[in-house]
Amino acid sequence: MKVGGTWLDHPGTQALCAALEAAGHRALFVGGCVRNAILGEPVGDVDLTTDATPEAVTRIAEAAGFRTVPTGLDHGTVTVIAGGLAHEVTTFRRDVETDGRRAVVAFSARIDEDAARRDLTMNALYADRMGTVIDPLGGLADTLARRVRFVGDPETRIREDYLRILRFFRFHACYGNPGGGIDADGLAACAALAEGLDGISRERIHAELRKLLAARDPAPAVAAMAQSGVLARILPGADPRALGPLVHLDAAAARHWLRRLAVLGGDTASLRLSRAEARDLSALLDAIGRPDTPAALGWRLGASLGVDAVLARSALLGSPLPPDWQAGVRRGAGATFPVTAADLMPALQGEALGQRLKALQAAWLDSDLVADRDRLLNS
Repeated sequence: MKVGGTWLDHPGTQALCAALEAAGHRALFVGGCVRNAILGEPVGDVDLTTDATPEAVTRIAEAAGFRTVPTGLDHGTVTVIAGGLAHEVTTFRRDVETDGRRAVVAFSARIDEDAARRDLTMNALYADRMGTVIDPLGGLADTLARRVRFVGDPETRIREDYLRILRFFRFHACYGNPGGGIDADGLAACAALAEGLDGISRERIHAELRKLLAARDPAPAVAAMAQSGVLARILPGADPRALGPLVHLDAAAARHWLRRLAVLGGDTASLRLSRAEARDLSALLDAIGRPDTPAALGWRLGASLGVDAVLARSALLGSPLPPDWQAGVRRGAGATFPVTAADLMPALQGEALGQRLKALQAAWLDSDLVADRDRLLNS
């Protein structure tokens, strides 16, 4: 089988491969670019692997006029900027020692050893610079079937890095066959070893969960996470029941992972949310519990979070979306409360002024942002 695309034909990419091959080394595409090209998915990062050591890669690339950055020499990775495009070039590796979080590796000249240390069969695919796929472990059949399976024994792969539990579910959400179900052996291993996630950093868990929830339909994968005990391990108290309805509803708007996190609920302490994410999640959860109209939500939260709140609330309540809700959110996001403090002064001051403004604001929101200044002041 051959793959192709603009990522493969990029002049800088081809020139880098040619330089490595001219020096007597292999230059193979690996991982996501090969997998996604096979599946017809967009290709992002272009990663290469080679039997050349990092020092040799650096020497060959610089002799060819490319800039190099020693981004991960201990793990065999050199970033090469060729034709304006960054390529991560990693030497074939084999694991020497693992502790469930990180690995000590040794460089290898063998592609089968490099493939054997990878997590999933669909990530253990390679292609030469002409696009011919090289499949050391039978991952091509799994990829074409959209079957997400661990390389070799699932428990062994997980014990090497417990984050692979979340990667298993994330890849099922992103690339799995929705009608094919989840791999039973992989699911059993994830359930048996879920406790290992306690030793994984919050940053790594957050990054994986964010990618998983951004998938087209993460609901089946999250349901499997709940069944296996993994969801409770990373998000205690989460309930996945509203996620499926939300996925159905949010076809009406751009996907937003934080909206999906909001309907899951649970304790997010194990996640490393940014300040902005934590603020938005708190505002969203508060708004979901309010009886506000779409326009009122748009005014309180802005256009993007207002959309999130309407969708999340409908999913959680099992209710249809309100008529013309998107237009309502947009109207609210662009509205300005028509009464100012100056309108009430000097008759009212201090606490009394604040209370009156708050009451008028509530009346304005109850009117679906229709009441004008005069109507409010004379109410």
